[in-house]
Amino acid sequence: MFTGIDEVDWASLRHAYGSAEDVPGLLRGLASADPAARETALDGMYGAVHHQGDVYDSTLASLPFLLALVASEAVPERGGIVELLVSIGQEGEERVGDDTRAMARTAVRAGAEVFVRLARDPDPEVRRAAAGALVRFLDAPARVLDLVRERLTVERDDRVLLALAEALGVFARRHPGQAAEAVELLAAQSAPPFGPGLRLAALGQLAGCAPDRLPEDLVPTVVRLLRERSRRRPCRTGEPDRPETDTLVGRLRRLRPSDEEGSQLLRTLHSALDGRVEERIALLVGQLSSPDATDRCNAVWMSMGLFREWRADYREPVALIGAQLGAEGDRLRDAALSVLEGLLDLAAPAADHLHTLVASRPDLWIRQWEHGAPTLGTALKALAQCGDPRATTVLAQVLAGPVVPNELGRVVVDLGPAARPLAPALRHRLGQVPLDSPDTYDRAAPLLWALGALGDVESVPQVLRLLLGMPDGLRSRETVVESAVRALGALGPAAGETAPVLRGLLDSGSAVAAAAALWAVEGDAAAVLPVLLRELRGERRGRSAAAEALGRLGPAGRPALADLRRMAAADDLWQRTSAACALWRIGGDRETEIAAPVLRGAWAANPHTRPTVAECVTGLGPVAEPLHDLLRAELASPRRHQASLGGYGSHDIADDLRLLRVCREGLSGE
Repeated sequence: MFTGIDEVDWASLRHAYGSAEDVPGLLRGLASADPAARETALDGMYGAVHHQGDVYDSTLASLPFLLALVASEAVPERGGIVELLVSIGQEGEERVGDDTRAMARTAVRAGAEVFVRLARDPDPEVRRAAAGALVRFLDAPARVLDLVRERLTVERDDRVLLALAEALGVFARRHPGQAAEAVELLAAQSAPPFGPGLRLAALGQLAGCAPDRLPEDLVPTVVRLLRERSRRRPCRTGEPDRPETDTLVGRLRRLRPSDEEGSQLLRTLHSALDGRVEERIALLVGQLSSPDATDRCNAVWMSMGLFREWRADYREPVALIGAQLGAEGDRLRDAALSVLEGLLDLAAPAADHLHTLVASRPDLWIRQWEHGAPTLGTALKALAQCGDPRATTVLAQVLAGPVVPNELGRVVVDLGPAARPLAPALRHRLGQVPLDSPDTYDRAAPLLWALGALGDVESVPQVLRLLLGMPDGLRSRETVVESAVRALGALGPAAGETAPVLRGLLDSGSAVAAAAALWAVEGDAAAVLPVLLRELRGERRGRSAAAEALGRLGPAGRPALADLRRMAAADDLWQRTSAACALWRIGGDRETEIAAPVLRGAWAANPHTRPTVAECVTGLGPVAEPLHDLLRAELASPRRHQASLGGYGSHDIADDLRLLRVCREGLSGE
């Protein structure tokens, strides 16, 4: 297996962490008799030699030895090594000028004959992994199909049969001209007398390669098969003992769902159905209504992918996810909370369930961590983020307690007008923030955002205390100043007494924020124009912010028009966008010819610009009618505006909901 390994100059090769001189030890570790040593070695291969899917010269040098390892029946647990080979050799995003991935693919294909033998290996985990390797690397489609068909007739292990069904789907997508027989085999497996697991696997593959072969009653069929499979779900008592290693491989194994197979079956189907959103919602409802808690848990975890990518009416599945909060056991409850926290006001159908949990479990209001600051409990956070006023009373109790998570201020902003009764307590907390602490920003900024959003004029003394009392040289002092200044600007003319302080900041590093706030408070263009023009013509970093502030001046910003026209032709997309918005706000109809094409181009070039552009169009009213078609098209689109960017997290949904809200406002007069 290791013939020639010492002749390779590993020290001259590289992996993710530098010299590859440790790779021979990792390769030998894969053949160790000690399970913990094997797992540590596999973790090292993924962590360094194939780090995050990358391929290095040391990866190429390892391939002959990896192929030799999987060919030897003396090596235990070769299935994991086969999976590593599949990952190294499969198609991926190749960097310009870097052909190592293509070389890796060629090398694995050159050794692909070994997968033919492995498809008949005594170890079912090896046979399972080999099924996918066969269809990806053996360059003889007819032979591959014959091999898979043969294995289907003799295989008895359920998990290997599922892998063979997946292999047929991969084959059909890779070889569309020869896909007919693979599709027929999948269609046969999707019907009786095959068991529910294999039928589900076949349906998932058909959805991806031959959707016209799916049954008309797809959702009822899948739900029925899922429940039948759950009743038959075997107890995996024959699983080999696994070492408790502190490796990524070990941690991922421990984090796997209790029914990973079922989770994968339904995830495959959901992914293949893609934009067939009504069917996916109906399927989720069926899964979430299952008597089996494991099926419901799998459905909860799957739901977020649908919610993040597609716009639809999710009231029914969200309400069912909320119902999981009353389930026994933490696993299902925590999964439901994790999803609901990311939905913001889309979580409203689950608000009653959230409130019930919050009211009955005060111990969940705050999460204490071994390392790091305490945070709000997920249930309370989700209840507040969906705008439910019942969160106000509980947040008031948290504010009165000895531990107040810093993020509470951010959550108050999401809660909206219902949070107004919290203003005195927030104001009091702001007055207690130390002026010279390393965590002044972490404590003060969320409170400043909240008080500004609530329009709390009575907080002005506490805001001024921060502005005037922080010592020079304090970490994050400038960011605290900007947060405080924005809070004053949000108060508008009611904060008129702060104008002298804001004027004193016009020559500081927070000049743009101070000028914008001074305009909001006092409306003195003569005071702020010179500052904003200076910043607009200055360093690249502050130009977009200066343009945005100038746009708020409206016609009073006319002295900046020439600079903004030049900036609207800049190379930087965000500078062009902010300049065009400001041009249009200041010059009105006369700047349409320049501003409208720039904003239309930004909208198409980068979906992240759409909320900014939509707010500009909405604020301009009838003047921006030439871009109303963008708003109408966005409202008609079923996909969230950042879905194609691979966005992940509640911010994607929050930005999208904000965009839709602004688009509706912009078209409300039509």
